[in-house]
Amino acid sequence: MSMSVGSDDGEEDAVMSEINTTPLVDIMLVLLIIFLITSPVVLKLQKISLPNEINQVVKTKPEDVNIVVNKDGDMYWNQKRLANTDELFEFLKKESVKLPQPEVHVRGDQETRYEFIGKVVYTAQRAGVQKVGFITEPPDKG
Repeated sequence: MSMSVGSDDGEEDAVMSEINTTPLVDIMLVLLIIFLITSPVVLKLQKISLPNEINQVVKTKPEDVNIVVNKDGDMYWNQKRLANTDELFEFLKKESVKLPQPEVHVRGDQETRYEFIGKVVYTAQRAGVQKVGFITEPPDKG
């Protein structure tokens, strides 16, 4: 094994044809650090006050509409099974014209897919219902 450290052939004056990328990497790292430091200053967010979480006890009124959605996506209107969202739409359309308009309370099973709940909310919106609420179990305080 031999290693060539230098030669006496006069090749010392030869032009180096490789690019030295070390200074380029150093400059890129410095720029990255500058951008990381200055980006929070540049990207100031609009100041808003977000609502706080509030658990309110629901005072159920007799005129309120209760819709139950089980984990299979079956919808129930006050214990009556609905065939599809069209039937739900017809019921909600009749309720939405009453004054004062009743609230719609949706009770979804914990394992219900969001798709089924979304269909109920969308149907209520199409029918002109102003207030849709979701009924949940209160958290344990222990």
